[in-house]
Amino acid sequence: MYVRSLDLVDFRSYPRAVVEFEPGPNVLVGPNGVGKTNLVEALGYVATLSSHRVATDAPLVRAGATTAVIRCAIVHDGRELMVELAIEPGKANKARLGRAPVTRARDVLGALRLVLFAPEDLSLVRGDPAERRRYLDELLVARQPRFAGVRADYDRVLKQRNALLRTAYLAGKVGAGSRDLSTLEVWDAHLVEHGAILLAARLELCAALAPHVAKAYDAVAAGGGGAAIGYRSALGDLPAGRDGLRDQLLAALRDARQAELDRGVTLVGPHRDDLGLTLGPLPVKGYASHGESWSFALALRLAAYDLLRADGIEPVLILDDVFAELDTGRRQRLADLVGGASQLLVTCAVDGDVPADLRGARFELGDGEVRRVH
Repeated sequence: MYVRSLDLVDFRSYPRAVVEFEPGPNVLVGPNGVGKTNLVEALGYVATLSSHRVATDAPLVRAGATTAVIRCAIVHDGRELMVELAIEPGKANKARLGRAPVTRARDVLGALRLVLFAPEDLSLVRGDPAERRRYLDELLVARQPRFAGVRADYDRVLKQRNALLRTAYLAGKVGAGSRDLSTLEVWDAHLVEHGAILLAARLELCAALAPHVAKAYDAVAAGGGGAAIGYRSALGDLPAGRDGLRDQLLAALRDARQAELDRGVTLVGPHRDDLGLTLGPLPVKGYASHGESWSFALALRLAAYDLLRADGIEPVLILDDVFAELDTGRRQRLADLVGGASQLLVTCAVDGDVPADLRGARFELGDGEVRRVH
């Protein structure tokens, strides 16, 4: 799989930009602030319908414009597919797949398999559990796009259940009489159903991902070794199988009922879980050096890339401003790992930061333009 072209209209800093990429390595060179990351962010948006830099869509639309448009031509097995997204903050995105409109924007998920590593990924190691949950769930969707619906269903139920708990909590605070909780058990059942599906998928994913993380970290850190991941649930030890997970979730909700009423929020479910990261016997967060944390974050992305490749469709790999953070040895080891990618996009401010064996198509950015120079 590779991206043949990217066409942007009013996306970030670009009134209009058209880039024709090549299979194999593509290097985007330019000073900081000229829009290199904007290009790869657009590709990431096509793959995940979200930005790795911001939580909302508003910053993606160029100042003064009302809508941003991304058109991406993707080639797989000799066939080309066009994905088009229209981003209008405050409204549902509009999407076309193969030039035909689709009912929901998430129907385009799976058209582009992509793994993006960027400086922001240090938050996978040092940030809150929400960052690591997002990493798992986006990889789930990349492997099986139907999980976008599972995530949406779970989030919808969680929002409704939280609203009910919050209303009951506020009613109790102001002495507004008895709290109407007649529908809480209905939302419990929905939360358990969707939550068990999501939990089972995350557990399976972690088991498949773990050996790839260990291997990638060992390669990047030149034998540092000892990297491991493990799913950490607020439910404690988890049973095998969806039925067991469903039963445990339901029991945990019942046990937490009074605490949830006292706080007005759902305290049980996969939205409370984390992905544990360790180096040897110690957790990475709080103990790893900057270099170790950076290498672990990179290993998580490389592991995702290897896992997607093992599924039979090689994803596009993007390294956004990565080589500037690495010493010479790590640069070359990373180049050796990714040099065979079907398509690799690298951004850099200094051309010399990119190892010579990753030189392929070369683009220079500046003055709002993208110029092919090799």
